[in-house]
Amino acid sequence: MTKKLTFKETIFVASMLFGMFFGAGNLIFPVSMGQMAGSHIWQAAAGFLITGVGLPLLGVAALGISRESGLLGLGSRVGRGYGVFFTCALYLTIGPFFAIPRCASVSYTVGMEGILSGKGHPLFLAAFSFIFFAAVLFFALRPGQIMTWIGKVLNPLFLVFLAVLVIRALTAPMGGVGEAVPSGSYAEGAFATGLLEGYNTMDALAGLAFGIVVIDVIRGLGVTEPGEVAKSTVRAGIFSSILMAVIYVLVSVMGTQSTGELEVSSNGGEALARIAESYFGGGGAFILAVIVTVACLKTAVGLITSCGEAFAEMFPGGPSYHVWAVIFAVGSFLVANLGLDAIIAYSLPVLMFLYPLAIVLVLLTLAGRWFGNDPTVLRWALGLTGAAALFDGLGALPAATRSLLHLDGLTAAVLGFLPLSGQGFGWVCPALLGVAVGLVLYVIRRGEKKKAGGER
Repeated sequence: MTKKLTFKETIFVASMLFGMFFGAGNLIFPVSMGQMAGSHIWQAAAGFLITGVGLPLLGVAALGISRESGLLGLGSRVGRGYGVFFTCALYLTIGPFFAIPRCASVSYTVGMEGILSGKGHPLFLAAFSFIFFAAVLFFALRPGQIMTWIGKVLNPLFLVFLAVLVIRALTAPMGGVGEAVPSGSYAEGAFATGLLEGYNTMDALAGLAFGIVVIDVIRGLGVTEPGEVAKSTVRAGIFSSILMAVIYVLVSVMGTQSTGELEVSSNGGEALARIAESYFGGGGAFILAVIVTVACLKTAVGLITSCGEAFAEMFPGGPSYHVWAVIFAVGSFLVANLGLDAIIAYSLPVLMFLYPLAIVLVLLTLAGRWFGNDPTVLRWALGLTGAAALFDGLGALPAATRSLLHLDGLTAAVLGFLPLSGQGFGWVCPALLGVAVGLVLYVIRRGEKKKAGGER
């Protein structure tokens, strides 16, 4: 008889997945969006939910439906070389280069600085990040217990403290949503800006990366039949996505309402700190420190676990999982001490390049049965997508870096030619062209094969 997850087991797996997803950016970006979007919050939230919730769910679903063991297998449908390149680029981005260090930096900047004196000294960040990554490594070196640590311990703790802040804010609002004035790009293009803001969570990339952890956990619970593993993965993804969507909306509305008494903050971390202080006084700093640190801790554990398992699988003759976990923890510690501003500034260009590749790969995987998962379609689509996304990424580099590399003229010329590039979606038309060319070649080749078969 085929083993299936019980409802309770599905909820625990979904809690683990949510816990891995919901970390640094998932708190600071929605509240900042809420403050800036003002009365346009519903349009902005709709865009944010597409890229912040919908795409991660599709990524998890794509891995489940494809019945691949992880991102390497999914990417290798294009070709082994592309599979290795894309897997390395994605895991390093959500791993030691950006997302994992950001977890420590956000925990310190948003959570701990409010309760520390002498907070500006770099030694404080170094000491905190050392302790943070020591704790992360403790959990990550026990991957078989990840569902217990994240799904049953850290995630419920995080939700309890977050609920205290959100419920207090929503039951005693500082202002009305309809009275809040939109600012910046939210004044004219709230939906498109919300879409791009969802990129910053990195969750669409994480959805592809976390698949290997979810699949391993489901198999560890005794579900081995590939079809049932796929169904269980998708079900867990749906439950976790619903919870994420609810929290995103509540936190965004909390941010919008806060502008009734507070000025728009320069970033989401500052906004959260000021909101917590307004409602709880000095105790608000402690509540926020617990919320942010636990949120970032569980996400960092999930990321290091995913990265370690992926690299151990990708390079079977290389270091073991435990060695990779130590390497990623040490590397993340070093990058975290560059500071939050530097991490965010250079993560955006990389995300502008990788996100389109992830989106197209996920959508074509889900639609793969219509063209037999033909590599030609994937290669044309991803090739043209990558070429256009590269210029989106170069255009998003900090101005000083673009000037140093003399990229302004080139990026302006290319992006000026591509439709939708002004909104950050210059890759869409090349992607559609690549899909069209690939499908035409697929149909022609299939017709030739049928003709050759008939002649024989």
